[in-house]
Amino acid sequence: MSEIIEWVLEMDVRDGQGDNVQPLLEEMVQAAEADEPRTLHCEFYMSDDRRTCTVLERYADNAAVMAHFAQFGGRFADRFTELFMPVRLTVYGPATAAVMSVLAGYGGVRLDRVAGFHR
Repeated sequence: MSEIIEWVLEMDVRDGQGDNVQPLLEEMVQAAEADEPRTLHCEFYMSDDRRTCTVLERYADNAAVMAHFAQFGGRFADRFTELFMPVRLTVYGPATAAVMSVLAGYGGVRLDRVAGFHR
């Protein structure tokens, strides 16, 4: 069974914050790529009107998620919440209670895999 945790976070961009989004996202992606070797996937997608943003993230396991949030909380959380309002967070995989507790502020709902494969 895979230990991979992944999620899709859908967010609205707060009014008046559209111009501040790209610099923060670039900084976050650069930090994750450089400092989080067990972060496997991190991509942000914006609507054409720059009013909604979706992030796809994948982690090797629960420990990788917690390492991500240790960095995110200290470096990016305040600016992130100034820019975005979470709409929906769907978490896939065997996320622990500790991980779900960290994600509770984003309204996370966890789904377990019931069939499929991973290459």
